[in-house]
Amino acid sequence: MKLHRDEITVDESLVVSLLERQRPEWARLPLAPAGAGTDNVMYRLGDELVVRLPRTAAVNDALRKERYWLPRLAPLLPHAVPEPVHSGAPTRAYPLGWSVYRWIDGEEPGPGTVRDWEAFGADLAEFVRELHGTALMGATPLDGLSWYRGGPLGACDSWVGDAFDACRALAHAATDAEAVRAGDADEGATLDLDALDLDALERLWRKALRLPGPTGPPGWLHGDLRPSNLLVREGALHAVIDFGALSIGFPDAEHAPLWDLPRAARESYRTALGVDEAAWERARAWAIAVGVSGYSHYRDSWPAFAAACRARLAAVLTDTAG
Repeated sequence: MKLHRDEITVDESLVVSLLERQRPEWARLPLAPAGAGTDNVMYRLGDELVVRLPRTAAVNDALRKERYWLPRLAPLLPHAVPEPVHSGAPTRAYPLGWSVYRWIDGEEPGPGTVRDWEAFGADLAEFVRELHGTALMGATPLDGLSWYRGGPLGACDSWVGDAFDACRALAHAATDAEAVRAGDADEGATLDLDALDLDALERLWRKALRLPGPTGPPGWLHGDLRPSNLLVREGALHAVIDFGALSIGFPDAEHAPLWDLPRAARESYRTALGVDEAAWERARAWAIAVGVSGYSHYRDSWPAFAAACRARLAAVLTDTAG
C-alpha cells in the first residue's frame, strides 16, 4: 500500500537482501510484516527483532534521531521504548537508512486489551510527565528536533482551513453520489461526514486560535502518542514506540491523541497532569487539526487511518456536547 508519490517500494525480498549484505547472521530468520504507519514499514525478524524502513527520503532522518536519543532517554522513562540494535546503510536498491530494533511484545490499546481505562490514562500521563520533564541534555530544536506540533496553533491555520474545505468537498461529493443512487435527495441536502458537524469543529478551532499561546520552557515531546504507538501487556500500558516525531517544543499537541481513547482515559490523563483549561482547549484544537487533515488526505489511500481520524473528531464533538 503506497501512501506517498515518492514512496520507495518495500517488500520481504528487499529486506532479505539488505540483511544478507549487512547482517547475514539474521538473513535466514523468519520474516513477517509487522504493521506500517504513514512514515515507515516494519517487518518482524525472528522472535526478538523488528526491521523499520522509511517510506520516503523526507523521514530518513527520523530513524537517525531515534538511534541517537532513545538510548539516552530510555533509562529515564517509566515504560519501555524501542532499543536500536543496528543502523542499516543505504544501498542501490534501497537508498535510505534503515534500523533494526529489539521486538517489544504487546498489543494496541482497545476494549479487549485494556483492563482499566482510568489507570491507563494515569499511566500514560506518568510517561508524558517524565518525558516532558527530562533534561534536554544539550539538545536544541536546531538538532533536527523541531516539528510543527511543538509550535503555535496559528502557524497551521492555512493548511487546517484547506483541510476543512477538503472535508466539505468530500461531504458534498458523497451527497451528490447518494442523490444519484437514491434519485430523490432534497435540494441542498448535505452529508454530515458520518454525523460530524464540521462547522462546530471549525468554531472550536477558531476559538483556540484566539487563546494566549503556551508559556514556559519547551521540552521533549514524543510527537505522536496515538494508540498504534502504545503497547499494552496484561491489561496495562507497557511500552511507547515510534519516536520518529521526537522533538523539542510546547506540550499542547502531545495531548491531542487522548481523543483517540475512551473518555475515562482522557479525563484521568488530564487530571493526573493537571492540564489547565486553556492548554486543554489548545490540545483539542490540535486533535481537530490532525483529524481533518488526516481524514481528507488519507480517505482514499488509507481508509482505516481516515476512519481513526473521523472517530477522533466524533469524540471531540461528543465531549463538547457534554
